[in-house]
Amino acid sequence: MIAGGLLGAGAAAWPGALVGVFSAALAVGLHDAWRRRRLLAWLRQLQIGGPKFSDADLSAIQPPQGSWVDEVVDRTLRLVKAQSRARQESQQRLQDMLAAIQASPNGVVLLDPEGRIEWCNQTAAQHLGLDVTRDLRQYVANLIRDSAFGAYAAAGDFNADVLVAGRASTPSRPVRLSLQLHPYGQGRRLLLSRDVTLIEQAEAMRRDFVANVSHEMRTPLTVLAGFVETLQTLDLPPQEVRRYLDLMATQSQRMQALVSDLLTLSRLEGSPLPGLSESFPVQALMTQCELDASALSSQMGRAQHRFEFDLQGAADLIGVASELQSAFSNLVSNAVRYTPAAGQIQVTWRLLPDGGGEFAVQDSGPGIAAEHLPRLTERFYRVDRSRSRDSGGTGLGLAIVKHVLQRHGASLKIDSVIGQGSRFAVVLPAARVRPLNVLPVSSQPAEAPAMMTS
Repeated sequence: MIAGGLLGAGAAAWPGALVGVFSAALAVGLHDAWRRRRLLAWLRQLQIGGPKFSDADLSAIQPPQGSWVDEVVDRTLRLVKAQSRARQESQQRLQDMLAAIQASPNGVVLLDPEGRIEWCNQTAAQHLGLDVTRDLRQYVANLIRDSAFGAYAAAGDFNADVLVAGRASTPSRPVRLSLQLHPYGQGRRLLLSRDVTLIEQAEAMRRDFVANVSHEMRTPLTVLAGFVETLQTLDLPPQEVRRYLDLMATQSQRMQALVSDLLTLSRLEGSPLPGLSESFPVQALMTQCELDASALSSQMGRAQHRFEFDLQGAADLIGVASELQSAFSNLVSNAVRYTPAAGQIQVTWRLLPDGGGEFAVQDSGPGIAAEHLPRLTERFYRVDRSRSRDSGGTGLGLAIVKHVLQRHGASLKIDSVIGQGSRFAVVLPAARVRPLNVLPVSSQPAEAPAMMTS
């Protein structure tokens, strides 16, 4: 402007000076307008994508330059960078929170005020049969088609949960889910799902266990009480008194055996797993099984049982000797109890190709129907209750066997055909068997040949 005025004055033309000043002012105004326009365009670019930009993205955007523009640009950039970092930190915290919920063993479903799915973790998708992408924005009531849940959601009382069947539930393998809604935010709700199948099964087992123990104890106690009352009130001849006392002793022994088996189960469940430092020869277990089988057969008046004990491959077993002896003897005792007189019982030990070992008990008894085989190791489960009591069983023998084998990493295989006998085989892993370089031997009872018929 000054230059234009001087040029006009030098020409002695004041009108020219005014024109020069006006032209210079117009040029400056147009230049400022152009810079303001660039500044506004730059600010609009930041407004559209600025919060999503990283520091590198912001640096790549060329801002306008100028005397008064530089300070505006600098302050704006600092503000946008601070907001961008705050947004990134907030997004990271949100992702960490969602990852923590994703790792939860419980299912989590976030619902909007209309009951549509906003988000769910993989556990909830597995429990309820949802697809984490396809079912977003779908009404949860349309996806969980259970009358109990529908009534629960409509009632609006979410202080307790509701139990429904899981999507993977089948008659042979039922799945039970606990669902509960929790209101939060502005009309939103949080749906939690929890698999309570094992809890319900454990509770049912506890109830059955208490009922069975009560029943098993009540029967001999009732018999004992009746005999005691009879002996107290009646003047019986000596032979009758002795008969009653023998019956009372039988019932007492039955209760004592029941209590002993219960204590054994409790000890197995509460003790630490067996280590790998203790070992003992399998031949000693076989010899003890022979003695126990012969004694039980004679006690039951079935001395005509034919026994065959075959040791195919000497080895040391690694584990707790008393526990494995109890498991093996239980299998042999069961064979003696349920095999009729003159029946054959074959007990075999052999080494397996994978380095493990197998202890098998084969009998010629009546056999067991296929529908009973999966439940034989349940506590107090009996195929024939009256027959089991007559033979002196407590219903806990195979449950003890199962616990012992689980503790030693072994498995129990049961094969049985009605009218053709049963075979119970214990398969021990290679970690529990140490083969010995000794020729296989066949052991027989001390007082009888290999096929004992006395």
